[in-house]
Amino acid sequence: MSGRWNVSAVLLDMDGTLLDTERVYFDSLVAALKTHGYTDDTMTLCQAMVGLPGPDCEAMLHARYGESFPLAEISRAFITNRDEILGAGLPLKSGAVELLDALQAAECPMAIVTSSSLRTADAHLQLAGIRHRFETILTRDDVVRGKPSPDLYLLAAARFSLKPEACVAVEDSNHGVTAAHAAGAITIMVPDMVTPTDESRARCAAIVPDLGAVLEMLRERGGFDRRSFQPSLRAKRSNP
Repeated sequence: MSGRWNVSAVLLDMDGTLLDTERVYFDSLVAALKTHGYTDDTMTLCQAMVGLPGPDCEAMLHARYGESFPLAEISRAFITNRDEILGAGLPLKSGAVELLDALQAAECPMAIVTSSSLRTADAHLQLAGIRHRFETILTRDDVVRGKPSPDLYLLAAARFSLKPEACVAVEDSNHGVTAAHAAGAITIMVPDMVTPTDESRARCAAIVPDLGAVLEMLRERGGFDRRSFQPSLRAKRSNP
């Protein structure tokens, strides 16, 4: 996508984009699987799950290991591993605070658009110290079809009474990029645990190394620092 962007809102994925959680999830699940004797290329399987809602990941596990797969036991082990790691704190991705500060200073509508549940999103944003920054949070609980379906991004744009093409979506996973692009949003990828596919490269307006570079893209392509968001473009606030 060349030329200037007409940016009226910014839609942010959470895990792996704002919060440095994807590796925590990845390591926790690999360890849980290995503890229960599942050692056959679990890393590749877990990488394929990055960006997907929990129910879809569970379906992938059943498809891989059969209906006798002990999902409840694996889930308990995963949660124990995850919570032990997160007990030491939940770090933000590089440039997150600067990006959020700039969006708030510009009174730019912004939302979390995540494959996590609302309960998890609320807890992890609190743990990371940024829950208070968001009035609009869209999660897998809000739609029938999660990412890579475009439904979450279409809903987020609708909450702001905007067309998706007036929104910048920031994602770290190929599944998230697929969802944002299918919705029609201007899609920026900040890769985390997975390498962009050729399809993602074609779908993205930009692929950048960190959130600081996202902010620079907004300044250069969206006239970010010079925009004055009028009240008619501000978000219709929703209760998280």
